[in-house]
Amino acid sequence: MLTRIKKGWEIPESQVTSEAAYMNRREIMKRFGVGAIGGAALAAGTGLGIGAANADTSDLYPARVNGAFTAGDGRQLTSERTATTYNNFYEFGTSKRISRPAQRLTTDPWAIEISGHVRNPMTIDFEDLVRRMPVEERIYRLRCVEAWSMVVPWSGFALRHLVDMASPTSDARYLKMTTFNRPEEARNQGSGSFGFDWPYVEALTIEEARNDLSFMVTGLYGKVLPKQNGAPIRLAVPWKYGFKSIKSIVSFEFVSERPTTFWEAAGPAEYGFWANVNPEVPHRRWSQATERDIETNRRHDTMIYNGYGQWVADIYTNVPAAERPFT
Repeated sequence: MLTRIKKGWEIPESQVTSEAAYMNRREIMKRFGVGAIGGAALAAGTGLGIGAANADTSDLYPARVNGAFTAGDGRQLTSERTATTYNNFYEFGTSKRISRPAQRLTTDPWAIEISGHVRNPMTIDFEDLVRRMPVEERIYRLRCVEAWSMVVPWSGFALRHLVDMASPTSDARYLKMTTFNRPEEARNQGSGSFGFDWPYVEALTIEEARNDLSFMVTGLYGKVLPKQNGAPIRLAVPWKYGFKSIKSIVSFEFVSERPTTFWEAAGPAEYGFWANVNPEVPHRRWSQATERDIETNRRHDTMIYNGYGQWVADIYTNVPAAERPFT
């Protein structure tokens, strides 16, 4: 008899998707052909659905659920209201309550540049890009370096598909991602705001970018991604601290030298390039041994690589010892 051993983060789908209203809405939307715009309208009376992007990709959602990705560890979905109103998006303010200021962002049209050491450089419209990709829904844990966490259902596509489309050369060792720079729309991008160097830049190694967990997010809770969550396209890398998950991306550049990332430049003593979740390595100002579920306020033990080590640990076997333990 063949016995299947589950991965450490994997639990039955029934234990994760406890929000009956969310799942019922998915079924209703599927049966009646209501896309993200219709779903947002249905949710308007409850205060949900704020800030949907303008690009007409609503027919892509709800996306097919990939059941291989679940929250694990007995965690349940964070409510849509919480996940769309408690956000870090420093372009619009240092408060978590930036859902309304973020509505100033223009997301249509949205051009994305793919450049650097690639065989297929291009500038492509967001809608054209996402329609080329196999869109699906995945449930991921999100762990913030500030020691709070969420469980959210992202929709989008594996980053490796974009990497394959670009066809990087052997000189491409890192993928540098850059967000928009529009101080007229994002107030914190104004000259000298908090001493930050805009625009926001993040990067992964090519090996990290090709890992199947690295996910380009274009939707949330079965609808188009809201602006405050990084519309129209953002990154989700669930084994890393949340500041690595750059929002509202306009550029993917394949480079040979490791870029200096946004938080690495702003606080090099506190925010390193690797940013892999590690409960044994405290932040300079607080412990990372536990985390607070933002919905329930319950504390959970932090898991190495946020519980995704079986997928990603082997990426780091050749990382110089001086750069471990991945702070």
